[in-house]
Formats: sequence, C-alpha cells, structure tokens
Amino acid sequence: MSAENAAERLYSAIEKTAGLLEVTYSRDNVWPILTAFEDMLPQAAILFRGATDKRHAGELNCHLMMLPGDVDPYALALSKGLAEKTDHPVGSLLADIAQRFPVETYGIDFGVVGGFQKTWSCFPGNRMQSLSKLADVPSMPRSLAENLGFFARHGLDENVTLLGIDFAHRTVNVYFGEVDACTEPEAVKSMLGELGMPEPSEQLLNFARQSFGFYTTLSWDSPRIERFCYAAISPDPRTLLDRVEPEIEHFLKTVPYGADSPKAVYAATSQKDGEYYKIQSYYQWRPRLVNHMHTSVSESGR
Repeated sequence: MSAENAAERLYSAIEKTAGLLEVTYSRDNVWPILTAFEDMLPQAAILFRGATDKRHAGELNCHLMMLPGDVDPYALALSKGLAEKTDHPVGSLLADIAQRFPVETYGIDFGVVGGFQKTWSCFPGNRMQSLSKLADVPSMPRSLAENLGFFARHGLDENVTLLGIDFAHRTVNVYFGEVDACTEPEAVKSMLGELGMPEPSEQLLNFARQSFGFYTTLSWDSPRIERFCYAAISPDPRTLLDRVEPEIEHFLKTVPYGADSPKAVYAATSQKDGEYYKIQSYYQWRPRLVNHMHTSVSESGR
C-alpha cells in the first residue's frame, strides 16, 4: 500500500469512527497531520482512543506508534506548522532525551479536534532506563527529581520503558514496566495514599492487579505527581473490569476497527479528576508493540 493510500484509508477510518462517537471536527485539523507522517503510516501501529472523563469529552484521539527512531516527530510537526515553537522547556525535552538515551522508536498523539498534542520516546524493549538519569536531563520537570525517593521506595528506579511529552498541556508521562510488586491492592493503596490521590475503588484495585504497567504524569508547574494510570491489554476489555462504563461499552460496540485485535485499557486517577477509564482500539496492530509493554497479550488479564 502506498503512503498516500494509507493516509486516505486512515482518514476514512477516523471519519467513520468520529461519526459513530458523535465527535465533530474539521478535516483541516486531521489531514495535515496524516500527510506530514504519511510515509510512516504503512508500518506504524495505529490506535483510536476514547475516555470517560470530562477533559476528553467530545474528542477522539489517534496514536501513531513505532515511528522510526531517526525521525524527530516534534521537529517534523514544527516544520509542517502542526505545533508552535516555544521557549518553554517542553520544546527542548524530546531532543534532549534523544541525545542522552537510546530511542528505538517514536510515537505521536493527536486529537481530531485538538490537533497535534504529544510525542513518545520508546526505549529498546530489553533496556529499561534509569529514572535518576532521566531526572538529570536539563529540560526535564524538576518534579521528577523531587519524587525520586517515592519511586525508589517502590523499586522503580530502573524501570522506565518510554517517555511521553504532552506539548499541549506541558506535562510529561513516565511509563514503567515490570511492576508486579506494585499492583497488589495493599501496594496500590499505599502508593496512592502517599501521593495524596483519592481512595481507590474496588474496581481500580482489581484492575491494577491485572495490569502490566503504569505511568505517572508530572509537570513543570507543580512538585506533585498529578496522575497515576494503570495499563492492561486484552482482546476483550470487559474481562478486565468489574463493570463497564456506558461510554466504554458504547466505544467497544461502535468502533468498527480492530475487532479481533487486543485493546489497551487504562485506569487513571488524579486529585483533580478522580477515577476514569480510557480504551484504545487498534486500527492497525503491530505485535512488536508488546516488547515495549513488557508483557504479552496472552499474559494479560491474569
């Protein structure tokens, strides 16, 4: 399939999915992103995501993952007018990470309404990275360094699998793998309590036990960890949840792509938003994704 055909087909899928979820958007928000990255679409893993919280209401997110490690996606976005250059440290972080760490592949995230939002730097699947070394990156939020003690107490010092940079919200997501010791109910309660997060529900505790990893969200504006999010993957997300939120049920029933592919499910909690859930359905699944997840589809939902 040619890159041009791949972009047309993906746009058609986005159009259909957004229509089913009653998300209103403009082609002008989406088409420039697809054409900017069209050469990478045939090999990329492509995901659609919906969420149940108010911040994501009225939006359909699309992720392009497994992009080549020699292409700076933020620089490309700037050159195509998809993002605005900034003097804020968020604008330097992706390049700073690439200079200091082995980035195997990249990813991007965009909203059909909000446009280009985020990049991911994916480290080699067999080489998790050191949190303290990441904290030394000059443009990294100082909140990471200020929370090193928390991560060390829970054995996460050397467990970083990828880094997400949200240019729209000026936040950073730090993803951790091999976190089995942190997914049992008492460990979850202890960690969230230490962070001042809301008391976890039974559903979140049960979900965490089945998760393969989690990520935290930090910013340049606060010393606190702002969000804690568990991640699991399964062909049927209903096996991961005690109950299925109406929004999730609707998403699973109406999204026309990835019916036979795994689904990624995220259970998030934060001081501001409480608990909410996110579902990712794969329009274009790539099995090598599991190397970065430090799990396998068959092991999920254990």
